[in-house]
Amino acid sequence: MEYVDLIIKNSNVYNTFLQQFEIKDIAILDGKFYYISNNITELKSKKVIDYKDKYIIPGFIDIHMHIESSMTVPSEFSKMALPCGVTTVVADPHEIANVLGINGINYFLSSETTLDIFYGIPSSVPSTNNNLETTGGAILEKDVIELLKNPKVICLGEVMNFKDLISKDETLIKNIIKICKESKPYLPIEGHCPKITGLDLAKFIYAGVDADHTQQTPESIYEKITNGMFLEIQSKSINKETIKTLVENNFYEYFAFVTDDVMADRLKEGHLNKVVKKAVDLGMPINKAIYCATYTPARRMNLFDRGSVAVGKIADFIVLDNLENLSIKEVYKNGNLYSGENIKKENFPSYVYNTVKCKKAVLEDFEINTKKTGYVTCNVIQINKEGNFTKKIVKNLPVKNGKILWEESGLSLLIVYERYNKNGNKAYALVDGAINKKGAIATTWAHDHHNLMVMGTDKNDMLIAQHKIVDMQGGYVVCKNQEVLAKAVLNVGGIVNDGDINQLASDIKNVRKAMNDLGYEHINEIMSFSTLSLPVSPEIKITDFGMIDTKTQQFINIEGE
Repeated sequence: MEYVDLIIKNSNVYNTFLQQFEIKDIAILDGKFYYISNNITELKSKKVIDYKDKYIIPGFIDIHMHIESSMTVPSEFSKMALPCGVTTVVADPHEIANVLGINGINYFLSSETTLDIFYGIPSSVPSTNNNLETTGGAILEKDVIELLKNPKVICLGEVMNFKDLISKDETLIKNIIKICKESKPYLPIEGHCPKITGLDLAKFIYAGVDADHTQQTPESIYEKITNGMFLEIQSKSINKETIKTLVENNFYEYFAFVTDDVMADRLKEGHLNKVVKKAVDLGMPINKAIYCATYTPARRMNLFDRGSVAVGKIADFIVLDNLENLSIKEVYKNGNLYSGENIKKENFPSYVYNTVKCKKAVLEDFEINTKKTGYVTCNVIQINKEGNFTKKIVKNLPVKNGKILWEESGLSLLIVYERYNKNGNKAYALVDGAINKKGAIATTWAHDHHNLMVMGTDKNDMLIAQHKIVDMQGGYVVCKNQEVLAKAVLNVGGIVNDGDINQLASDIKNVRKAMNDLGYEHINEIMSFSTLSLPVSPEIKITDFGMIDTKTQQFINIEGE
């Protein structure tokens, strides 16, 4: 009699190719599905499990996410994601690359994890160019050539710089895409194209970028998919209208669910499983939702060895107690029941713990000088409380003794300090819809350039917050009444923490609450603040060079016409 490693009996097994459940037995050998049948009698195993009344589905595959968004390192991320049923991810490490360059990517690539982590080559580091933002590292053509040799690298990460992509001139991003196409013609090329439509969208796709993960509407879903784009649907794109568009047009072959960004405190509550559950709750048939969290993402990334419970595929699967609420009983990785991490922690070199090199602020930093008298018309960044998009508005502010009286305006002052010791830049903006009580927030987790940002309504609180971030060598700080209300240390490159993720999650939760206490109202207040610095996200953002119209890439002065 032939022996296998494990036999599972009587379970409701998801058949990807029928997109429905069947009662089957499963045999597993050497970490792969060996035989699937109605009643396995031809094989024996010392280990037999009866999963009657349970449901077995393939492990979830998240093909667009950033480990740095969870503010942790790969080993810690692995132990939190796997219990959520996520067995494979494709991470775009452009955050660590913006701080540490290719060395940062290689540190992540060398991490040992139970979770299968593949990587995309960061295509836009910096997200724009060195004339618009200062970063600690850059990914150039030579780096792309080196990274393409690594078997863990399976795609080109999100292409963000639309202006350079469609330029008639030779640009870095065009050269990177050319290198990828010549080296690996079928390498997926991921995109970042929010609010791009019509001819501009056609130019984006024509340049070779045929996927998008940004926030979608019913109209953008229809236009992008019918123009040949593959969509990666994250939580903020899921509502009744978008789910209706996907379902009624039978678009299941052309999208996958992804997370993009899940912070440490929310990672404790779930990962891709939460995104799938949200889609089901809003009207997507569960059999279809499973398909788009397992098989379509595997196919998009050419991961043909996984994504289904089928003979010869890697035995990554989830055992569900309840199908309707996706209640996870157990998770199997490579045919083994996952019971926790037993792997070596990352060993980073000492310099990664000392990357915040900007000067400490002085009170005079928090004054805005002007030559005008009486009142001055100011350009202001207005926050959208539902997403990370912003818009430019105009406010009239009083002037006294050559100073704009911003503290009396109901606005917040935002300053970006260049923190890599390259040029000492310092840029200013006024923000509407941020905090409305006296206090301050500071961080080096400022997408994507990760310079030091401090925003507040009180100069003294801003001073303390900025000093604390420098002393901590990166992280998040919230101050009120000249006291630190909450903090989270991000000691690796100023953007991730290499300690226990449970403690980090608690710290981030406290930061979120402290921001709320200052009046910051948003569905994700931390990401909202941290993307005020992202110069490829509509429509007005700030870098260490100044405020930028993100479509035209032209600078905007605080003082308007």
